[in-house]
Amino acid sequence: MILYLHGFRSSPDSYKARVMLARMQALGRADEIACPALSPSPLLAMQQAEALLAGHAAKDISIIGSSLGGYYATWLAEKYGCKAVLLNPAVKPPRDLESYVGVTTYFHSQEVFEFKAEYVNELRAYAIDTISSPDRYFLLAATGDEVLDWREMVTHYPRAKQLVIEGSDHGISEFADYVDQVLAFCDGEDE
Repeated sequence: MILYLHGFRSSPDSYKARVMLARMQALGRADEIACPALSPSPLLAMQQAEALLAGHAAKDISIIGSSLGGYYATWLAEKYGCKAVLLNPAVKPPRDLESYVGVTTYFHSQEVFEFKAEYVNELRAYAIDTISSPDRYFLLAATGDEVLDWREMVTHYPRAKQLVIEGSDHGISEFADYVDQVLAFCDGEDE
């Protein structure tokens, strides 16, 4: 089972989510991936994610997290002992998202939502200072990320499998070039 978690202000309609879903469909594995539209509340988003993981053994779970979804994926991977692929993950979202408190829109729909001050506190509950098993993590970090600092990502996931992409952007606009490497890691075929 692969659980894909999108980032802040994003959705299952993001480019990377669509690439993942299309690749799984092409492989005849569409029933093996879930990509929920996460609540802006970190507490509710994590409840959504955990509900989808219920009943699955850790060895059968891989979580792919993009940006804020990477922060969530790290916490879930530590809790469940499963694999996580991190795509330009947020390392310190309580710090980075504090300035977004208020009313904003999603990128792919222009639907309005409120990011409340208490959500910043909710984010703090999911902080992981040090990952316990680097071999369960695969980090893709783009040096051209215009939103988050790739060096923070690399430092936060020491000894994990890392692919530092020269250039690119926060959305990893050439993600289709990496999707098979991501799936190989999830499937344990790169060990």
